[in-house]
Amino acid sequence: MALDDQRYKDDQRYKAAATLPDLRTPHLWLRPWDPESEADAEAWLRGRSDPEFRRWNTPLRFTTDLDTARDQLRASAHTAAEGTAAPYCIADPETGTPLGHIGVNVINRVMNTARVGYWVLPEARGHGMATRALTLAARWALTDLGLHRLELDHAVGHDSSCHIAERCGFTYEGTLRGAMWEAGRHDAYRDMHLHARLAEDPDPDAS
Repeated sequence: MALDDQRYKDDQRYKAAATLPDLRTPHLWLRPWDPESEADAEAWLRGRSDPEFRRWNTPLRFTTDLDTARDQLRASAHTAAEGTAAPYCIADPETGTPLGHIGVNVINRVMNTARVGYWVLPEARGHGMATRALTLAARWALTDLGLHRLELDHAVGHDSSCHIAERCGFTYEGTLRGAMWEAGRHDAYRDMHLHARLAEDPDPDAS
């Protein structure tokens, strides 16, 4: 085991990430990502290098290989331990096989707000997986996690994300001009839609 890997495993904050609760329904399992799992690292790499993901999302750091995937999962585990994010693997409820990702991110404990984002692997698309995951994660964030407001944004033109947001009770609030990067570029910008859901909004029970 490399020295950096050992440091991560010995870090108490890293271990504390395991305290994120599992979230379950009969058809879905949201569990913490495991940076030391080969299956989880491979799923993370596949999801973030998928052409459909790249079309609509331009992360600050691209995922190009398994080592990068593991590093990103470890960094994600630290944000969970620090309480600034809750990154979840969308998994098969029986096997635990990774099917995608959903994260409650940028948690602000002054205003009790956060942003939610997700993606699903190609084989999991078209089965309502994203809708079920967003419904479950939002319900948890706005109750057990104690958040007041949960935001969701997506590139203008990403109609499927718009429909999922609306089905899950996220009200469209407007268009933010030049608020996200163009696909694959860090030097050009595009507009995005902003949706949000408040704790007092009715639960759509879209699962």
